[in-house]
Amino acid sequence: MTTPSPLTWLYAPGDRPDVVAKALRSGADAVIVDLEDAVAPDRKAYARDATVELLSSPQPLPVHVRVNALDGPLAEADLRAVAPLPGVAGLRLPKVTTRAEVIRVAEHAVPADGGAPALHALVESALGLEHAFAIATAHPALRGISLGEADLRADLGVRDDTGLDWARSRVVVAARAAGLAPPAQSVHPDIRDLAGLAASCARGRTLGFLGRAAIHPRQLPVIERAYLPTPAEIERAAEITEAAASDEGALALPDGRFVDKAVVEGARRVLALARRK
Repeated sequence: MTTPSPLTWLYAPGDRPDVVAKALRSGADAVIVDLEDAVAPDRKAYARDATVELLSSPQPLPVHVRVNALDGPLAEADLRAVAPLPGVAGLRLPKVTTRAEVIRVAEHAVPADGGAPALHALVESALGLEHAFAIATAHPALRGISLGEADLRADLGVRDDTGLDWARSRVVVAARAAGLAPPAQSVHPDIRDLAGLAASCARGRTLGFLGRAAIHPRQLPVIERAYLPTPAEIERAAEITEAAASDEGALALPDGRFVDKAVVEGARRVLALARRK
């Protein structure tokens, strides 16, 4: 059985190994150790060294590391230090704008015999968004693509949350067209606004996202509740898969709903999500 995609991703600053250790015990499905935005310039080297020490052994859940900007002076050292670590499951590449950047990282960070961490591209600019599908298909080592909405808002001059709906749909379509898992939503920056987080997650789910990154453990239950199927959704999915078990073609349910192969696959995904907890 395929391992389900994480629903909750918790960011932790790389220069705070105590916070990273707490994140690993927070109940998040995966943790992202941040060497970029969350770390002050004068603590970058320490953050890298602390991350190397902490992730030098396997971890109980997937841990990704967000390295520094690929066009800056720190990314190469970050990649060289963290890519081989047994505790690193993935590398988050910030501010990706072209497929060439992904290829360059893959050729340097991914050994020819495999076994390297998966790459995940963060699209945070108008140029990156225009190249979203090219980025998503740049290299087999790339396993995910998602938005970095804070930088994207600034680049686009977006003043209202709905102004990002097109960009969000664009990255969802790019990921799915490339055969990648549905992307997780970008972080909700107000850790006290749990009602707003829930509403935003509900909107993200309608757009095709799956799960969300968080910046505080209190956000994790809200995200999980928003993305786990409801009892009614589970009941409908079970009805569909039960009917499909005796008829592999298109069929009509007793209530008149028409069901085809795509609907059945969607129902199976709902049940897989329901079984994760």
